[in-house]
Amino acid sequence: MGVSRKLDSPYLYYSKIKTMSSQKKIAIVYDWIDKWGGVERVLLTLHEMFPEAIFYTSYFDQETAPWAKDLKIKTSFLQKFPNIIKKNRILSFPFYPFAFESFDFSNYDLVISVTSSFGKSIITKPGTRHICYLLTPTRYLWSYGKDYLSNKLISYLVSNYIDQIKKWDFVSAQRPDKIISISETVRNRCLKYYKRDSEVVYPGFDTKYWQVIKSKIINSKFQINSKLKILNSKFFLVVSRLEPYKKVDLVVQSFNRLKYNLIIIGGGTEERSLKRMAGKNIIFLSKLSDVELGNFYANAQALIMPQDEDFGYVSLEAQFFNCPVIAYKKGGATETIINGKTGIFFNRQGEIDLRRAIERFNKIKYNLENKIRELGMKNIERFSKKKFIDNFTKIL
Repeated sequence: MGVSRKLDSPYLYYSKIKTMSSQKKIAIVYDWIDKWGGVERVLLTLHEMFPEAIFYTSYFDQETAPWAKDLKIKTSFLQKFPNIIKKNRILSFPFYPFAFESFDFSNYDLVISVTSSFGKSIITKPGTRHICYLLTPTRYLWSYGKDYLSNKLISYLVSNYIDQIKKWDFVSAQRPDKIISISETVRNRCLKYYKRDSEVVYPGFDTKYWQVIKSKIINSKFQINSKLKILNSKFFLVVSRLEPYKKVDLVVQSFNRLKYNLIIIGGGTEERSLKRMAGKNIIFLSKLSDVELGNFYANAQALIMPQDEDFGYVSLEAQFFNCPVIAYKKGGATETIINGKTGIFFNRQGEIDLRRAIERFNKIKYNLENKIRELGMKNIERFSKKKFIDNFTKIL
């Protein structure tokens, strides 16, 4: 995240994009610009493809999203709200439909919405084409509703209008002229919840960029800073936003019992409760540069992914650094991981099954490490940045 980078321009490969960008006025819509993750890397690729495009979003937090400082950004009226409201998804929940419907795209030829929530609800006129790059149907309304509403206070606050918002979300999903899903998993959800089929274009993994990161650490000895002195060189890794649907609590509970060292990299609404739950063998970190992150991947025993992921960008990051993945056998992980070669799966999303998978991994890890060195990069090439640009451009 903190690494300065200069990326190869897609214009070198795709003259069609250059022509489109110069002849058409293009806007890109994203739900909120306030964090860093796999999706934000996709936004930067779209920025490279369409450098003149203006980004529309509900609100922009420059402090938590410094990566977006060079983007041309227009925010909704939510930007003027107090932080206590606009940064709380539940308190600001009723305002999002109005925020995105208030944007005016009448002067644009093409609008690309990148969304896991309300970004797809924008209203465009017949002369403006709307392409939606769907990250997943709105999580707390559909596939992950139980996780978000398990909190009694949240359930009480939203229960009065949750059904109305679901109806509105379904209607808004009919607005895009075309939907592109980030994985087969999301395509199936889109069909199930929105009754719309879609094409799949996987997010692009920037191999050249990560190769630069790897070159900075490959000849250096891994240094554990003073905060991590309690750990020896063997540890497992979680790289995730700390939100209910990510199921990081499952990993914490498992490692409290196993007593293996665990490093959790990320932040979110669950951070405080997870820290209270965690034993002394578990360390939390955040706001790392990609060089620091790559160093952890390169030295970890394995990456743990307990969630039903939409795609699972971090699984590709891990494989790039020859770090095997132990993942829940559902969702995007089944598309990015080769079972028994670049990682292993556990079938039930429970503590016992995860612990058994970790113990099974310990028995085969040396064999798995050899296989991932042989097949990891071949697997990653299926998700190359070049393929993303090519496939996305063909649909446009």
